[in-house]
This record gives sequence, structure tokens and C-alpha cells, in this order.
Amino acid sequence: MEQCNIDDYALRQQSICRRNDSISPRLYSEYDVKLGLRDSNGSGVLTGLTNISEVIGFQVDDGRKIPCDGELWYRGYHVRTLTGELDEKEFGFEKIAYLLLMGEMPDEEALRDFKEIVGKSRTLPTNFTRDVIMKAPSEDIMNTMTRSILTLASYDDRAKDTGITNSLRQCIQLISLFPVLAVYAYHAYNHYKNDGSMYIHRPDTTLSAAENLLMMLRPDRQYTQVEAKVLDTALILHMEHGGGNNSTFTTRVVTSSGSDTYSTIAAAMSSLKGPKHGGANIKVMEMIQNIKSNVSDTSDKEEVEHYLRKILNGEAFDKKGLIYGMGHAVYTLSDPRERIFKSYVERLAKVKHFEADMQLYNNIEELAPKLISAKKNIIKGVSPNVDFYSGFVYEMLGIPQELYTAIFAVARIVGWSAHRIEEMVCTDKIIRPAYMSVMEEIR
Repeated sequence: MEQCNIDDYALRQQSICRRNDSISPRLYSEYDVKLGLRDSNGSGVLTGLTNISEVIGFQVDDGRKIPCDGELWYRGYHVRTLTGELDEKEFGFEKIAYLLLMGEMPDEEALRDFKEIVGKSRTLPTNFTRDVIMKAPSEDIMNTMTRSILTLASYDDRAKDTGITNSLRQCIQLISLFPVLAVYAYHAYNHYKNDGSMYIHRPDTTLSAAENLLMMLRPDRQYTQVEAKVLDTALILHMEHGGGNNSTFTTRVVTSSGSDTYSTIAAAMSSLKGPKHGGANIKVMEMIQNIKSNVSDTSDKEEVEHYLRKILNGEAFDKKGLIYGMGHAVYTLSDPRERIFKSYVERLAKVKHFEADMQLYNNIEELAPKLISAKKNIIKGVSPNVDFYSGFVYEMLGIPQELYTAIFAVARIVGWSAHRIEEMVCTDKIIRPAYMSVMEEIR
């Protein structure tokens, strides 16, 4: 008898799974099941309360939803105010991280203490880089980071302590270490899989998260003020986005079970790495490259529009009929993060001599919303989201695509941590939604 191969076996059995796991769409409607925890109009089902942030994509007037310019608030501060009040030479990641974690803006002394703690906490356990990060490296940096997060629990004598004080300590340490874990994971992959040179630059306790990330990533450790400022802004804008996004909701679900900080953040990482959540900017970059390969003059709006129509009609790029980086699940007329970010993107494009690429992005931003609205009859409006530009920024900074989602995690770990603490403070109930059984027969 021929030996069974697991790949062949799974291929044969998947049809059985499909047949027995299929549920009629009619039943979802009949029992008013909120698929994706969303109402029929696309609004998220209310599952919790939070003081951490607020995302506004529309206004309600006499029961009707009215599209409006998007707003994003961190602890009562509009994100535009937070970024706008930073000095040109000031890096705000640590300051805004304190705000989200503690719920109030730090004074000079509190900020100085927090920065000192974050800086000192960027040190990995002895031989951790060699024994964990450099073993079995992968191009999937998110997987490597998740493995490192779980392994860090083995070095923590209080790993299972789920008290508020200990959980806050663990969260701050992970926030501090995320840039290190991301960059080291990439260098290990690049060395062992791509035959590149190995660089392990130790983090500088006096530098910000953005500065450390660029310094550790680059062979010569050099970066400019403008580069670090743009990356710092990107991290602030990606830090937090309400309790309803997939990875933050995952954080709250796992926290509610009583699980430890390392397991909780690892679960959030597994959620974020999904292409429907944290990988959107990579799809934008792939689409842009495809456009550049098929449009002879990207400054010609008519030629760009013609190719965008082909993408939208499923005739070009990945044939899915999507113009990536356009539209958002919550925002309607605009994404506030994109509006803030664009001025920094334009400045960096000028410094880095990417003006031609910037023109292409401007053309797409002008043309795509009109094409999408007409094609799909979208009344609420379509606008570019922050992911439309974030990949472009990372490209100009020389950051490899393997790190794009990891950098998202470097920022979002702050929001996850804030929501973990809030979940622990506010309730001890485990999150347990209901599923109705629709078995057709008793066997």
C-alpha cells in the first residue's frame, strides 16, 4: 500500500470539509446573525466601552448617517492636535505612548522618567538574539517576532502574574523591545536566507523608537532628522484605532480569559499579520509597481485613469477589482491619519527625489475615488486611507517590505497595551459571544 502524503491527504479531504462546513446564507439572514460583528449597514456591533480613543467616520442626524471628514481622538485629544503641537525636532512616540497607557498627558518629569524606563528596557536577555531570534529565521518577520514574544515569557519570573502592576510592567517592556525584535528578526532573515551581511547594532537608550529603528536597521547607523521625524509621525498615527479593529478586539478577548501579557500580545500579532488587517500597505506597493510597469507615462492622468479602470474592472493587477489604499470600514469623506501624514510624505519625497512617484500617488488619489464611486455606486464617498502612503514612506526610507507589517506592530503594541489594561480594570467577565447551532439532523 502506497504511503500516504499529508499534503495529498489534505487535498483530498478539503472537499469533505467544504461540504460539511457549509451553512446556507439564508440562515444568517433568518436568524439575524451579524457576520463579522457588523450590522447589515456595515456598522460594528457594540460590544464594549472604552476611554482610550474614538474613531468618527460619519454623523447621525435624525437617525440618518451623514458622511463627514474622519476624526481620530486619543484620550480626548484629536490626533491632529497631538502631532501638530510637537516641535519640528521633537519625537512624540514616547509622549503619546504615555498618554494612551496612563490616560493623561505627562508633565516634563513624568515624560523624562518614562523615556528613561523605555530606554533602559530595550535590552534583551543575555544570548536571546543568538538563541532565539537567529534560530530558524523566516521572511515572515511577524511570525519570528511572535515566537520571540512567547519566548520572553520564559525569561520572566512573573510571567503568569496578571495583576495590573505586573501587566503594565510587561507592556512597557514589550513596547520598548518591539523595534529591537523587528529589526533583529529582519537582519537574521536577510543574513541566513538572502546571504546578506549580519548587523546587530545595540539600541541607544537615549534615542526615540523611530531613531532606534532606523539606526539599528542601517549598516552605517546613520539617519537624518527628517527621516526620523516622518517615521515617528507614522508610528503615532498607527498607535491606536479604537477597540473594534481585529487585533485590538483580539487583545481584549484574550485578556478577558485571564491569559498572560505575552500570550495576549502574541495573539494580537497573529491577528495583525493577516492581509485583511495589517498587510494593506504591501498590497498598495505591489499595485503601484504594477501600474508603473504598465503605464508608460505616470504623469499622464488619462493614461493612469485608463489603467485604473482596468484594475477596477478586474482586468489588471491581481484581477480582484480593487484599488488598494482607497476606502475604509469606518471613515467616509476622509481618513484623518492620511490627511496629517500626506504633508510629511510630500516633504520626504522632495528630500529623497521621489517627485515622480509622488505625482503618481497624487494622480491616483484624485482619480480613484471618482472611479470607485461611479463603479460601485457608493454614496458615502471614497477617500485614501493611511495605508495608501505608509508603504511609500517606508520605501523612501529604505525599509524592506518584510518589515512593513512589523513596523505597524511596533506602533500598535501601544494601543494593545492600553486596551489590555483597561479590560483588566473594568471587568473580570470573559468575552463569550453566542453561536446558534443549525445542525440539520441528530445522528
